[in-house]
Amino acid sequence: MLAFVFFFMVSVLPGFSQNAYKAASKITSLPGIGSLSGRVTDKAKGNALGGASVFISDLKLGVVADSSGSYRFNNLPAGKYLVEAQYVGYKAQTKNVAISGVTIQDFELADAFVEESPVVITGLSKATQIKRSPVPIVAVNHDYIVTNLSNNIIDAIAKVPGVSALTTGPNVSKPFIRGLGYNRILTLYDGIRQEGQQWGDEHGIEVDQYAIDRVEVIKGPASLTYGSDALAGVVNLIPTPFASEGKMIGDVVTEYHTNNGQFGGSAMLGASSNGFEWLARVSKKQATNYQDKIDGRVYNTAFNETDAGLSLGLHRGWGFSHLSFQLFDDLQEIPDGSRNSAGQFTKQITDADLFRPVVSASELKSYAMTPLHQHVQHYRGYLSNSFILGRSRLAVDFGYQHSVRREYSHPEEPDIAGLDLQLDTYSYDLKYYFPEWNGWNLTAGLNGMYQDNTVTQGTEFIIPSYHQFDIGPFAMIRKSFTKLDLSGGLRFDSRSFSNQQLYTKPGINPGFDIPVYGPDTAGANRNFASYSHVFSGFSGSLGATYSVSEKLSLKVNIARGFRAPNISEIAANGVHPGTGIYQIGSGDFKPEFNLQEDIGAEWATKYVVVNAGIFNNTLSNYIFNQKLSAVGGGDSLLQNTPVYKFQQGKAQLYGGELNIDIHPVKALHFENSISAVYALNKSIDSKDRTDSNKYLPLIPPVHGLSELRYDIESPRNHLVNGFFKVQLAWYARQGRAYLVDNTETPTPGYTLFNAGLGTGITNHKGMVIVNVYVMGNYLFDVAYFDHMSRLKYFLYSQTDSDPAHGIHNMGRNISFKLDFPLNFALKQKKEDAN
Repeated sequence: MLAFVFFFMVSVLPGFSQNAYKAASKITSLPGIGSLSGRVTDKAKGNALGGASVFISDLKLGVVADSSGSYRFNNLPAGKYLVEAQYVGYKAQTKNVAISGVTIQDFELADAFVEESPVVITGLSKATQIKRSPVPIVAVNHDYIVTNLSNNIIDAIAKVPGVSALTTGPNVSKPFIRGLGYNRILTLYDGIRQEGQQWGDEHGIEVDQYAIDRVEVIKGPASLTYGSDALAGVVNLIPTPFASEGKMIGDVVTEYHTNNGQFGGSAMLGASSNGFEWLARVSKKQATNYQDKIDGRVYNTAFNETDAGLSLGLHRGWGFSHLSFQLFDDLQEIPDGSRNSAGQFTKQITDADLFRPVVSASELKSYAMTPLHQHVQHYRGYLSNSFILGRSRLAVDFGYQHSVRREYSHPEEPDIAGLDLQLDTYSYDLKYYFPEWNGWNLTAGLNGMYQDNTVTQGTEFIIPSYHQFDIGPFAMIRKSFTKLDLSGGLRFDSRSFSNQQLYTKPGINPGFDIPVYGPDTAGANRNFASYSHVFSGFSGSLGATYSVSEKLSLKVNIARGFRAPNISEIAANGVHPGTGIYQIGSGDFKPEFNLQEDIGAEWATKYVVVNAGIFNNTLSNYIFNQKLSAVGGGDSLLQNTPVYKFQQGKAQLYGGELNIDIHPVKALHFENSISAVYALNKSIDSKDRTDSNKYLPLIPPVHGLSELRYDIESPRNHLVNGFFKVQLAWYARQGRAYLVDNTETPTPGYTLFNAGLGTGITNHKGMVIVNVYVMGNYLFDVAYFDHMSRLKYFLYSQTDSDPAHGIHNMGRNISFKLDFPLNFALKQKKEDAN
């Protein structure tokens, strides 16, 4: 396979490129380097829009128009690009521009009530407007992120229709898309796959939330572009972009949350001059235990997170190269729900765990980490390159990640980790963009990763050490007609997986289990047998978008996804300290495949925008977790913990989302959405199907969101970009739960009320000197259980069976945020500037 792919990339692609280039040359002859310039003006009045941003997504280049509305890019590679012009308060405009030598393109922006369809890059052959992409995708911009109160970046997008989060307290969230999560959702950071033990229930996403500028979410199979783990979708976390050419940017953010006393802050500084770019950021957030009106302060939910990042970039006529480094360091407490009969939280103080004292009030308010906590460190470095080869382009990305997860579970030996996981990931992604020919855009590529996970440094072993290698060649094609856009592609994936056997014996001091090898395995316990397997499969997609008119577009897409089982599903055999369960896997599992059909429509007028989408997703070899029952009834227990075992079968998920945004006047926005996912366990024969086993676990209930927002602009009073909003979020009762052996319980419905206001304050020159935000969630302090919260099942004790004794979600929380922006021009050589 490797030999074939190498031959294809080296021999076939350049040959095809050369022929395509010759064909394109017959149409027009273009030099290799060009420039793009023009003016950005008000469409109605014709006046200049100084300060407007002009951006070319495929080249990751942006400039800012001067006071006359003029902008200019120099030293651009020739080609056809989607160029976007934006200005605050105006509808963004995008144009496909063929850059050849000196190219001039003006933009006239309309003072519109609704925004233009965003430009996205995730999972596509080139930058595309959402309204022209048949793939179901949604974009979350920076304004949405900063004007909604959240505790982490996944929490920030959990209100987006079709997206939800599996949570373990306020700082641990895992993304779910249309009812599927874990290793079925691939999280990207700036297009690089995020790898950090995603198989764990309480293993969150190791990303600095302050560093994220926008998010793009694919709601469906994206295995075509990204391989295994993108079977149900992709979340692409796109960090703060470099400054526009000739500019320096900065930002200092500080905030406080009243519920858990969270202090947070971030400082960023960056600049771009003569094609060289840099950007640096440091962030910090710390909180004590959160509280709700039933449980009071929830013991062991504090956290202390530190983040840092540095990015460097270079743009030239040959393309660009970006080098980035990130550090994530989180001390995270995970509760176990232990309480006495009066509902007071208790704590484990010995490994024997024969007696638990009540947690004091001072401990509940403390910011200090308790002995039982997790220490998660994630180091990321990646190099992104784009090389212009005549009329073609070659993108080459390489990444390295080192993930360290230590879970401390020995109260008498607080410096000894129970679970110690060390994961090294080397990822690669190569894409060759053929010259556009007669409207056809062809992209071929190869991506994958090599992983090595070591688990032998701790005292508890839920999974064995393993290594795996992924490789997947693919090809995508896209054709745009006047009103019709077609896209599709095929891919083949192969994952070579191997885990090592593991024997353990009690150690001498302090008596915890230690790995043993060779002759020492005599009489030892064999935790894991050696195992190796190659998982492989085909995936692909085919879709179309038809623009009936400027206002109405219709979409249809069908896609097949592939996912290899993860390490926990294959080999888990032990207690996971962070979840409080004994997990059992199976080496007999086959890879998952799914087939999803999507139909969508968008209708946009001056006053109303409607987006609707429905889907049907059929999965074979679907893997899910099931609680086991004891022989005599009740819960099965091993090492005094409940036992769960992964199962495999067929499944069907179907549903959809509806968005209706009403803008009767420019300043008033009434936005409404509803999401529904229904899931059926198809592995049960119809004659054996009951209300207990016919559904799937971890499916969000039907829910909706309504937001009424009024925008405020008063430059004469030094107030800009102001807003006031109220928000109503409702969640229906989830009675379609997987009830077998108490794996799940139904969850009552609830309604939450949120509100917020903010404004930018300017100086005498009209420049924003500070943005002020006050936002509140759950203002009526409702006590509720989120169906996707793991803490719902953390009862008073292992023998407790009252579902009302779970831990409730966070109560009323009000945040105060100050954001101090910085943006000014740099002196540079005019002949070298972009």
